[in-house]
Amino acid sequence: MKRKIRIGSRESRLAVIQSEIVMAAIEQFHPEIETELITMKTTGDLILDKTLDKIGGKGLFVKELDKALKERRTDLSVHSLKDMPMEILEDLPIVGFSKREDPRDVLVYPMGRTDRDPKRPIGCSSQRRILQLKEIFPDASFASVRGNVLTRLRKLDDGEYGALVLAAAGLKRLGLEMRIGRYLEPDEVIPAAGQGILAIQGRKGEDYSYLGEICEENATYAALCERAFVRTLNGGCSSPIAAYACVENGKITLRGLYYEEESGTYCKGKESGRCDCAEAVGISLAEKLREKLQKGRK
Repeated sequence: MKRKIRIGSRESRLAVIQSEIVMAAIEQFHPEIETELITMKTTGDLILDKTLDKIGGKGLFVKELDKALKERRTDLSVHSLKDMPMEILEDLPIVGFSKREDPRDVLVYPMGRTDRDPKRPIGCSSQRRILQLKEIFPDASFASVRGNVLTRLRKLDDGEYGALVLAAAGLKRLGLEMRIGRYLEPDEVIPAAGQGILAIQGRKGEDYSYLGEICEENATYAALCERAFVRTLNGGCSSPIAAYACVENGKITLRGLYYEEESGTYCKGKESGRCDCAEAVGISLAEKLREKLQKGRK
């Protein structure tokens, strides 16, 4: 009898594909394990007429999955790391981070076009993205867009938007790389913390050694660094805070953006350090950017 591992996932096509990536890797490296996918709708998937900051933030994408883990209906949950709240329940820790897919944001144009339609708004619900895109397209207007990737693309092609801003990772995992019109490099638009990384969540005290081949060291360093940056700045779902860490030759370099709601201003910065000090690098840059904006107000 094979050991069965039940994987909890949101119902969207992208979430299922991401869970299947983890399931396939577990079965490849551990033929003695059989995986089973258990999907569910989260509150965040059901409420599509409001932006996330108005309905409770990123926690709405994990609440039902957390409940299934606690009740032992599932053994693991697979999430897009960027969709996870900064504060994780102590009894449901993140037990692994996958190798990172392309972390960049991209522009997607209406079917048949090779550039954005300037007469229509850019579909984007993220303040982080809007702040940075205004530097590139000062004449552009923006309109909120919710729903899964396929729903958003349909709205774009139906003429509701002149372009969409999406994550390259999601489009590539869905096999929709051909829809990408323009890549936004991290020095133009700093991605969301954790973008492109899958987070595997489990229960405290259990043995997850079978995830060893799936989890990647560089992605772990990047995830810890980026999340430390955002956490230090108390950044939740609605906070336009960005963080992207790149690991090379034992060194980690973090780009960050901090927006101060009180003054309505923001600044960007960069900091480097040793990989084994990843969280300290994130905290240090966060404190420097916060101090910079505070000095600017005096």
